[in-house]
Order: sequence, then structure tokens, then C-alpha cells
Amino acid sequence: MNAVVSLAGRVDAIVMGASAGGVEALMALLPTLSAAFRIPIAIVLHLPRDQPSLLAQIFLQKCALPVCEAADKEPVRPGTVYFAPPDYHLLIDEGPCLALSADELVNYSRPSIDVLFESAADIYRGRLLGIILSGANEDGAKGLAAVHAAGGITIVQQPERAQVKQMVVSALNRNPGSHVLDLEGISAVLRTLDAGQTI
Repeated sequence: MNAVVSLAGRVDAIVMGASAGGVEALMALLPTLSAAFRIPIAIVLHLPRDQPSLLAQIFLQKCALPVCEAADKEPVRPGTVYFAPPDYHLLIDEGPCLALSADELVNYSRPSIDVLFESAADIYRGRLLGIILSGANEDGAKGLAAVHAAGGITIVQQPERAQVKQMVVSALNRNPGSHVLDLEGISAVLRTLDAGQTI
């Protein structure tokens, strides 16, 4: 599928996953959203587990939306971007609220994209949008399948346009019905959600 149709009014939350090349991909997406955007976004970007993350500070300077590192038991607020902190899994729990976990690595990663997507699918079901971006491993493929199984919407960055395509290829192999879009197309989808329009 190469066209996304009529997502306005269908999405209550967005989850994104990325690894190598993900900062550049997110920089093409998040700064395009206006301060009026009301859908929360939770993001896992693979980082070194033994170093503090500067992602929230970097993106806060570039985005109209509030951007922060996720905190345990924090309620999910509309129109806020949450980054998983280093060495913690980020989950969505009842409430909805955020939860952090130091459980075992998943796909050699903590935080794991699969963990975020699967937990968010349990809470938001068919009103969740899952997006897999550039990366160099298979994390996210299983989680995106959970979003699809719950009735949610799945988007994968076009492999030919991804800086590192292994993650998106793995996601597509497991989720062949996902919408496949380049970053400009994904940005357009997000902006239509922002404006309450359809494409």
C-alpha cells in the first residue's frame, strides 16, 4: 500500500521506533508538527545504554510541541512527544500513563521498540498509529504486528529511502499490509492528523 486514506479522527496515540539513521528521520518529521497537534507521540530510538540522552533537549529546540524524556507513572498528555530514556523499556499502561521497566533486553535492546508498540496496542487498540523508521536490526517488526492485530494503523518508511533499511525491511516482511511511505509522505500524514483533514 502506498496511500494512506482518511486517518483523521481515527488516531488517539502514535508510537515510533527507530535506530541507526533515526535521528535524521525524526528531524524530518517532528519539527513539521504545529503547537496545535493534540496526539501524544511515544518514541523508542536505540541509544547507548550507559550514557545520558540529549534527545529531548535537541528536539525541544526544534519542535513546537513539548518534548521530554519519559518518566515512570507519568500520565500521557495530549500533544506531547516522549522519548524513552536510555537503558529502560518504555511502556504505555492503563490510564493511560507511561511506565518504565528495567526488564531483560529485547532484540538486544533496552529500550525496545517491540515492548513499546505491544504495550501501546493493548491500551489504544484500533486507535493507535505505529511507525517504523530507519534502523539496523529487527526490533519493531513484532511490535508493529501487534499494532496491526489490535486494529491499529501501521506505517513503514520506504526502504529505498531509509538511511539504514534493515529495520524497515524486517517490519515489512512481517507486516506486508503496512503503508509504505517516504519521510515526506509520513510527514504529510502527520500534518493531516494535525489539521483534522484526510488524504
